[in-house]
Amino acid sequence: MTDTYGGVTYISTDAHVTEPIDLYRERVDAQYRDRVPWIEESEGGERAVHMEGLRPRSLMGAAVLEKAVVGGWDLDVRIRDQERDGVAAEVIFPTWALQACFVPEDPGFQLAMCRAYNDWATEVFAERADRIMAVGLIPMLDIEGAVAEAQRVADLGLRALFLPAQVPTRPYNDEAYDRFWAAASEIGLPLTFHSGTGEEPRVVRGPGGAVINYLLAAQLDGPRVMLNLAAGGALDRFPELRVVTVETGASWLAWVMTQADAIYDAHRMWAKPKLSLKPSELIRRQCAATFMHDPVAVANREFTGVETLMWGNDYPHPEGTWPNSQDRCADQFEGVPGDELASIVGGNAAQVFGFDL
Repeated sequence: MTDTYGGVTYISTDAHVTEPIDLYRERVDAQYRDRVPWIEESEGGERAVHMEGLRPRSLMGAAVLEKAVVGGWDLDVRIRDQERDGVAAEVIFPTWALQACFVPEDPGFQLAMCRAYNDWATEVFAERADRIMAVGLIPMLDIEGAVAEAQRVADLGLRALFLPAQVPTRPYNDEAYDRFWAAASEIGLPLTFHSGTGEEPRVVRGPGGAVINYLLAAQLDGPRVMLNLAAGGALDRFPELRVVTVETGASWLAWVMTQADAIYDAHRMWAKPKLSLKPSELIRRQCAATFMHDPVAVANREFTGVETLMWGNDYPHPEGTWPNSQDRCADQFEGVPGDELASIVGGNAAQVFGFDL
C-alpha cells in the first residue's frame, strides 16, 4: 500500500468498473435483447457505443484500448491499482449502465437492464465486499418496481442503492416517491446519485461544450438532488435516509446550504411543505457530496460541516485523480486537522457504506 497523506485511511466513494457490455444481451429478458447497448468498431479501429435514448459516444480506439487501464473486474488487479493510489476500499459504479439503464423511457426495459447488472455485480464482487463494494441499480420510473428491486438488492447483499440523478418525468420533490423513501428507510441502505445519470448529459454542442456539460449538466445534479429532497420535505419526513451525490464536486454545497436557508426564511409564508429544520440542517444531517480535487469545498467546511464531504478518485477515468491521489490530496488538504482529514477521505464513507477497515 502506498503511504497516504496524513497517514489516514482512504476510501474512494467514486470508482468504476467497465462491465462487459455483452452481459446485457446475455442476461436481459428475450423481449429486450435487441435494445441493449452495443459497440461498433470501424475498419480503421474507431469505436462508438450505442445506447437507447442517447447519442452515440466515441470511445478510445482499439489500439489504445489494448494498453489502457479500463477498470476491469479482476479483483486482485483492482486492489493492486487502488493500493498503488493509497486507497483501502472503493465504492463501485458501472460504466455502460451508468446512463444506459436510466435513460430509456420504458420502465420494463430499465428494470431488466438494472437486474442484469445487479446480478452480475453481485456474482463478481461479493467475495471481496470488505474492500470492493458494488452499488445496486434502482430504476425509478415504476415506483413499486423500484421498491421490489431495492429489497432484492438488499437480499443479494449489496450495501448501497444507486438511483438516477434525474427522472425528467417526475422530479424527486414529488410526494409519489414517499412509498420508495419509506421502503428505503426500512431497508436501511444509503442512496447514491451519480452525476450525469437519468438524462442525456451532453446538452451543449460546440465551443466550450466539454466544460459546460460537465459543470452544468453533470455536477449540477448534486444541488438538484439535495434541494429536491431537502426543500421538498423528503429528508424531513424520512430522517433515516442517507443520500450521497457522486462525482458532483462539492464547491456548490456551501452556496446551496446557506442560500436555501435564507430563501426558505424569506419566503416562509409561501414555502411548502413547512420543515421542522432548516434546509441546511437536513442536508448536514443526511447528505454528503463526493469530490476528487475540490479545494474550495474543503475551505468551505466551516459552512457545510465535515460530515457532508466524501472523497473519491474516480478510478479509472482520466478526469479522476488516480494514480496520483496522494499528491492531489496533499495539495487540497494542506492545513486541515487530522481528524477532519480522516473523516472526509474515509471515515464518513466507512460509516455510511459499512466498511470496517
